[in-house]
Amino acid sequence: MEQLPPHGNSSSPHSSANIELLSRTGYTILAFIIGSFSGAGIILNVLVIVVTVKHRQLRQPLSYALVNLAICDLGSAVFGGIPTTITSAMGYFSLGRVGCVLEGFAVAFFGIASLCTIGVISVERYLVVCYPMGAVLFQTRHAVAGVALSWVWSFVWNTPPLFGWGSYELEGVQTSCAPNWYSRDVGNMSYIVIYFFLCFVVPFSVIMVSYSRLLWTLRQVTKLQVSEAGSKNRVETQVARMVVVMVMAFLVTWLPYAAMAMAVILDSSLYIDPVIATIPVFLAKSSTVYNPIIYIFMNRQFRGYAVPTVLCGWNPWTSDPQFSEGETTIASVNKSQRVSPKESLKE
Repeated sequence: MEQLPPHGNSSSPHSSANIELLSRTGYTILAFIIGSFSGAGIILNVLVIVVTVKHRQLRQPLSYALVNLAICDLGSAVFGGIPTTITSAMGYFSLGRVGCVLEGFAVAFFGIASLCTIGVISVERYLVVCYPMGAVLFQTRHAVAGVALSWVWSFVWNTPPLFGWGSYELEGVQTSCAPNWYSRDVGNMSYIVIYFFLCFVVPFSVIMVSYSRLLWTLRQVTKLQVSEAGSKNRVETQVARMVVVMVMAFLVTWLPYAAMAMAVILDSSLYIDPVIATIPVFLAKSSTVYNPIIYIFMNRQFRGYAVPTVLCGWNPWTSDPQFSEGETTIASVNKSQRVSPKESLKE
């Protein structure tokens, strides 16, 4: 593979200071973009954590996974977004080799934990909607177990580079660090292949299978709930749309980065321009903003508590926050699956 020059010197990440991949204006723009995402991510995720802890009504089994997602995204914004903002503003990575390793580990650690948590959320929604009368119900202990597994899984597979199996190196325009996708070293390649499969492919497969089954179930239920006028159940349609938004946001933020990493791993002759390689990196880091908006702020119940917190008690939405759209949908799905198709059509 035609390696990028900075990647060839793994012992001196700060050497990229002598390699100008972007103009000063370009680095400033990148600093502004990642700084904006990081600042918004910190504010939104802190708000999620504070509001959930403050209001007992929000402490439901799924809330454990949602709060954990906020913690993961907060960690990514603080330990990944802020350093990248500073180094981008300077125009080179100024934190040295140790700083590169620590920043790369932190971003990967919180990022994979976040990805696994999204997988836990997708499984919860799949079980609740597709098997409402099943023997396995998603309870607090399942949420706690899923959260714990996310952290353990991420820790296990992100620590090997700290001990010599794999490494963390500069990526893109050399202002942030990540697992070394470029090295052809046998040890590094073996780690990267296993890491990619277990930390990207597995969570991605869980998310896609769960949401595909969920959408299929919602579609079947909606068919049973067609009224005499032929209109579909409004709530089911809204939630189906929300699920599509969730999946699309995941694909937009994470799939380009994963695809780029896999392309570099598989094609030893591939050369990716550093500026182009930076785009997937920034998209992945932007998930710290999208996650709290999509997964939590589109929930009417949570919004009913979060908005007054921000606006000092004033809530422009007067609807009762006690029931979220998701809860209404689950109740509707449960009711539909408890009656026969004939009975549903009679209704």
